[in-house]
Amino acid sequence: MKPIITASEYMSESVGPRPPVLLDIRWQLGGPNGRADYEAGHIPGAVFIDLDSELAGPAGGGGRHPLPDPEAFGAVMRRAGVGRETPVVVYDGGQGWAAARAWWLLRWTGHPDVRVLDGGLAAWTGELTTGIPEPAEGDFRPEPGGLGLLDADAAAELAGSGLLLDARAAERYRGDVEPIDRVGGHIPGAVSAPTAQNVGEDGRFLPAGSLASRFSALGADSGTEIGVYCGSGVSGAHEVLALELAGHRAALYAGSWSEWSSDESRPVATGPDPR
Repeated sequence: MKPIITASEYMSESVGPRPPVLLDIRWQLGGPNGRADYEAGHIPGAVFIDLDSELAGPAGGGGRHPLPDPEAFGAVMRRAGVGRETPVVVYDGGQGWAAARAWWLLRWTGHPDVRVLDGGLAAWTGELTTGIPEPAEGDFRPEPGGLGLLDADAAAELAGSGLLLDARAAERYRGDVEPIDRVGGHIPGAVSAPTAQNVGEDGRFLPAGSLASRFSALGADSGTEIGVYCGSGVSGAHEVLALELAGHRAALYAGSWSEWSSDESRPVATGPDPR
């Protein structure tokens, strides 16, 4: 199943025989909780999900956004009306990173039918509402393992044996600046592949052929094992989705740079070259 859906496609499905559960994941790094924006106006039927508290565990040694406890995540999804066989559509304010984090978690925990609204809320041309839905309890039960997951050691190994993509901005990869984590730079052997280059000016994903060409130029081919990391496992999920559109399966290093750089014993490379 294609992992994205257009606004017009969602509009048609929402009045069809199997309307998707709709989740609003508005979020911005370092910004306020997106609940206020949601309450000011959202796509009808959407349930708000908070990335920091419901799509991540407590920050610490595992990074800024470690994976949530699967059972806790399942309880959040059930309260939002997510069922085992219910289609799910997720959206955010337009950047796509937060929505992709929800997409990745649902796919990783075994949900078979989840898509990101391409372009997010900015692509929606229908009405908005301030009404808060009260969905019936869903029956989704997480079964982790549906997508590839890396820890720090596996990411380091993959940087040498396969292709490890760094989804952060190029200046953070090089170590020119580091506004958040302990130190700048990248995992030795990782290749710079900024997530922002997966979308056009409208925030929608580039065509599959364009994405395939981009990742091929970075070293991805049918026989390459691919992994992705970012700052804390959010924008990296967006890159995993882009890779799927391009025809590649990739594993996510969820702890990402925020976990890697917190351990002073781990090596750090700087500059434009992988090593």
